[in-house]
Amino acid sequence: MRGALGGPRVLLRRLREVMAEPVSAQDRLDKVVVLIAANMVAEVCSVYVLRVDGTLELYATEGLKPEAVHNTVMKSDEGLVGLVATEATKINLSAAQNHPAFSFRPETGEEIYHSFLGVPILRAGNTLGVLTVQNRARRTYTEEEEEALQTTAMVLAEMIASGELSSIAKPGAEPAARHAMHLQGAALSDGIALGHVVLHEPRVVITNVIADDVQGETKRLDAAIATLRSDLDRLVEHRDVIEGGEHRDVLEAYRMFSYDQGWLHKIREAVMTGLTAEAGVERVQSDTRARMLRASDPYLRDRLHDLDDLANRLMRVLMGQDHAPGREQLPDNAVVVARSMGPAALLDYDRKKLRGLVLEEGGPTSHVAIVARALGIPTVGEIENATGLVEQGDGVIVDGSTGHIHLRPPQDIEVAYGERVKLRARRQAQYRALRDRPCVTKDGHSIALMINAGLTIDLPHMNETGAAGIGLFRTELQFMVAPKLPRTGEQSALYQTVLDAAGKKPVTFRTLDIGGDKVLPYMRNFEEENPALGWRAVRLGLDRPGLLRSQVRALLRAAGGRELRVMFPMIATVEEYDNAKALVELELTHLRRHGHLLPERVQIGTMLEVPSLLFQLDELLERVDFLSVGSNDLMQFLYAADRGNNRVSNRFDTLSAPVLRALKDVVDKATEHGKPVALCGELASQPIGALALTILGYRTLSLSPSSVGPVKAMLLDLDVAAGAEVLLPALARPIGSVSIRHKLEDFAAAQGLQL
Repeated sequence: MRGALGGPRVLLRRLREVMAEPVSAQDRLDKVVVLIAANMVAEVCSVYVLRVDGTLELYATEGLKPEAVHNTVMKSDEGLVGLVATEATKINLSAAQNHPAFSFRPETGEEIYHSFLGVPILRAGNTLGVLTVQNRARRTYTEEEEEALQTTAMVLAEMIASGELSSIAKPGAEPAARHAMHLQGAALSDGIALGHVVLHEPRVVITNVIADDVQGETKRLDAAIATLRSDLDRLVEHRDVIEGGEHRDVLEAYRMFSYDQGWLHKIREAVMTGLTAEAGVERVQSDTRARMLRASDPYLRDRLHDLDDLANRLMRVLMGQDHAPGREQLPDNAVVVARSMGPAALLDYDRKKLRGLVLEEGGPTSHVAIVARALGIPTVGEIENATGLVEQGDGVIVDGSTGHIHLRPPQDIEVAYGERVKLRARRQAQYRALRDRPCVTKDGHSIALMINAGLTIDLPHMNETGAAGIGLFRTELQFMVAPKLPRTGEQSALYQTVLDAAGKKPVTFRTLDIGGDKVLPYMRNFEEENPALGWRAVRLGLDRPGLLRSQVRALLRAAGGRELRVMFPMIATVEEYDNAKALVELELTHLRRHGHLLPERVQIGTMLEVPSLLFQLDELLERVDFLSVGSNDLMQFLYAADRGNNRVSNRFDTLSAPVLRALKDVVDKATEHGKPVALCGELASQPIGALALTILGYRTLSLSPSSVGPVKAMLLDLDVAAGAEVLLPALARPIGSVSIRHKLEDFAAAQGLQL
């Protein structure tokens, strides 16, 4: 290649001129391949574009047969071009036809060319196409030539992503970039949202890719790196910022990577080819994202994520943009797309404009999913590379009931979902009409439907749904969204607000369930191999009694003159319950001694989440005032299946014989001892789960607010005795099929119950 330093820069300058010409998309591509071939002294230069059907189409060539353009189409994994596309990496061969992946396409006339250099056309880590050069002579292309072709591919990526090539595409075979996509993820919060994409951390939009002054760009890059390092140093050392939410370990990792010479060397090399500083960062970032999407090692993926985030920070420094864009500019019908997000960040958005949420990470029991359900925001998680697939302002449909995402949906999909939204609205109106109707089954069993809550934004749901009270108030959410540990007075104020809102309706407060995966940003985190089984909830509270006593004191003060219901999470032995209850007695004695108004009555119970309690029920029920079954944790512990692990979380059915037998044992024992028992968790929020629980004998269910209407409508039509004739014999028989779900579905269909 002519002039290792001058060649790429000359090429980029001429490319900029071609991109500015008022010509058709095909003419522009044809000029581009001629320009690249001439600059690199290549006999062939070809551009292949990835289509919506997953194939690669030859869009332009200099050197191959002209009639092959738009007629040569290959599978995305076919030949050397397909290998470049699927692996998202360059291939440099002196004898291409000897490579096992070589695919002979006679219509192109490429059999006379031996040398081959192909690079992926990448944008945000996604492959949009492949750019190749070929020569007859057997030679290995130099690193400078590889660099030049990769840099040129970046310019082509912008052209493809802009949608310019759609005008020359055949119907049904348009370029994959910017096309309609259907993605499947995990349903985290029910509902349907139609809106437009808002990136939680917007990508920097680079308008100037080609540099006028390479030395000046290098100086800009060095200055930005220095600023980035200084910012990170200040963040790491500034205690208040760390306590405000950014974890020290994450910032330390960013700071370490900002000194990574390999990463910085790649960026400088990209800039030296003639790119602007920010374009150089973006090119290296896109390569990093491509590797990240294909990495199977979780540790490597985490490190690549760190580099990706760091590149975003560096580009913002170069562009003079804030690291945390303001939320006040949120458009109407916004659907936020993020890699991950904490509950506090979600609460920053204007609820009146926020329609939906899409996450790359996060499962049904993640903290942000809990808050999203409380807000009634349709949410889907586990959408791989979601932030790389979307552009700001893209049309999107979020189906929180099925986990489907429709990106840039065609009109027929929009119309269909518009009808579904209208149907849901009619059903919600029907559910609202049932609000004041007592929840009594067809054969006379009264069922108390309560809601799960954790923040003040949940409180209006009691009146909106006609719920009988709050069966589970997650007190840890206040701690998770606060920038620092809430003082006793702040806690007491929240609890008093909750009790005031409930009026005469009961509220059951669960003491802090933190630790394990629920890490508070202002508390020291201890790494554990199995956090769900580790130092969390009441275990942490008993080992750090000051924290638990402070919360109990706040609860007792808030409930002065009223009834207070408190339960402890993660109790594994009767002794643990006795020790926790003793702390409540100590606080009652303290408040009594100092003349405080005490609660009229204090009822103390426990969550039943740990299977060991199933074998201590008699001893436990002699001590507690009530029980509440936590079906989420109990399920994962019964089957040793981490509910946060996608590989096993859905491996076992919640409506299986072992689970239902255990739940029946609990309700039977509670009845025998005359103690009330409730169930809170996802099982109660599903109509089919509520059906099973009611038949088993549960008369108090605590569920998500959005589930009260559907569950109540089903229960009003339920004949419990008829259901018992189907379910109980199935549990009594030796297990053939472990799942009982199909029997319940058949019963519901026969009875006309809506599940």
